[in-house]
Order: sequence, then structure tokens, then C-alpha cells
Amino acid sequence: MNREMKVQMSGILENQALARAIASAYVSQADPTVEELTEVKTAVSEAVTNCIVHAYGSDLGTIKMKMQLFDSNVLRITVRDFGRGIDDVEKAMEPCFSTGADDRAGMGFTIMESFSDRLRVSSKPGKGTKVVMERKIVKRG
Repeated sequence: MNREMKVQMSGILENQALARAIASAYVSQADPTVEELTEVKTAVSEAVTNCIVHAYGSDLGTIKMKMQLFDSNVLRITVRDFGRGIDDVEKAMEPCFSTGADDRAGMGFTIMESFSDRLRVSSKPGKGTKVVMERKIVKRG
């Protein structure tokens, strides 16, 4: 049986912790290792933070998160914003590239990619960005 959950939240930094907690609770049904759980939470953190910092800046926007767990124990998490969008996705995915303030490391997509088996990013300037992360959760026992 495939399962799905959708969440919509305001794009404020306080909701980054909420997104992590929701992802953690959701993936727990797949019986992940502590390492898998930590990596999923970190990837979600990066995706949601990108929405807040880069898509909306000082504006209040909406973030939608969809989580799916397939019979194959593949977890798919989609994080979507409706903000500024990305002009050049390939450039934005380069390590250390950032459109944020000087305190931003520009490692968000790199971290998401390292903690996912598959990462897809699509964006339209002025319309928003969609990040899809997939990861197989290893069945134990």
C-alpha cells in the first residue's frame, strides 16, 4: 500500500523545525535507522530553508510539502514554493553558490543531493521552485 501526506505551511523560519518534525514522524513508519532519519530531516531542513530564505526573502509565502512512502520502501518528499524562482537551476545547484546573504554557505542543494538517491529541481522565475527528493529506506530484519 502506498501512503501519502500533504502539508502546507507559512514560509517562516520557525516552521523549518516543524517541517523536520513532520518528516521525521512520517518516515518513522518505514522503520529507518537513526542515520537515515537524521539525513531525511537534514534534507528537508535544507529544502524548506531554501524556500524561506531564497524564494520569499522578507515576504511571507507558502510552502507545500508532500511525502509519499511506496511499497518498495522508497520515500519521496516534494517541497514546493511559489516565490521568486531560480533563473539558472544548474548554477544554483553548484556547491558554494548562493543568492543569499554572506552568511549563507550555498550548500543546500549539495546536502539534499548527498542525502537522496535522486534529486530533481525544477523552477520558473516568478512562479516558484519544486524540489523532489527520493530515498530508499533499507528494510531491516
